[in-house]
Amino acid sequence: MITEIWTEEKWQELEKTYLKKRPGLRVNLVFKRLLDLAIASLGIIILLPVLALIALAIRLSSPGPILFRQQRLGKLTKPFEIYKFRTMIDGAIYQGAGIHTFKGDPRVTPVGRFLREYHLDELPQLFNVLRGEMSLVGPRPLLVQCLPTYTDLHKQRFLVHPGITAWEAVEGGLLNTLEERLDLDVWYVNHWNFWWDLVIISRTIPVVLTKEGAYAKDDLPATRE
Repeated sequence: MITEIWTEEKWQELEKTYLKKRPGLRVNLVFKRLLDLAIASLGIIILLPVLALIALAIRLSSPGPILFRQQRLGKLTKPFEIYKFRTMIDGAIYQGAGIHTFKGDPRVTPVGRFLREYHLDELPQLFNVLRGEMSLVGPRPLLVQCLPTYTDLHKQRFLVHPGITAWEAVEGGLLNTLEERLDLDVWYVNHWNFWWDLVIISRTIPVVLTKEGAYAKDDLPATRE
């Protein structure tokens, strides 16, 4: 189903309405941004040796760039360039299942498989957070070309910045269908606050360690956001 693409003016109007409906949200947004800056900057400093080792492993294990860059939809559907460690062979998007992936996908490199299982490929997005394009917590950034397929309800997910982790990620991740994940995103947008973000961040740790939701159930192909 193809839906209407909203104008910038309509998005700004919807954002104003959203903020009016949720008293106190502006204060939460200030604390959210401060938390983003604090954890992202500290995280980059502390994890710098890890980032360097991952970059070296990628460089030595397969030809191609260290980082994977791609246009994604940000707040109010504004496109931005997301950063990830490359986990697949160079040019993988033009081979096999295209933008979809699955457990055992032969395009994923051995190093990439390890990075994906523990979500270490997402670490460069700390720089996206510093740049103000993403937040630590928010709906995962989706592909630009998919925008016309989202319903008016699901477009609400773009009223906040996309995140490195998300409510849907700690509620099953890719074990849920795309529809279920979008519904969870909309729930987050309409209920989040600073303290809820802290809960999601704390729940992300065991999810990462147990590899929960890293792949779609029954090994069916799924888009890896």
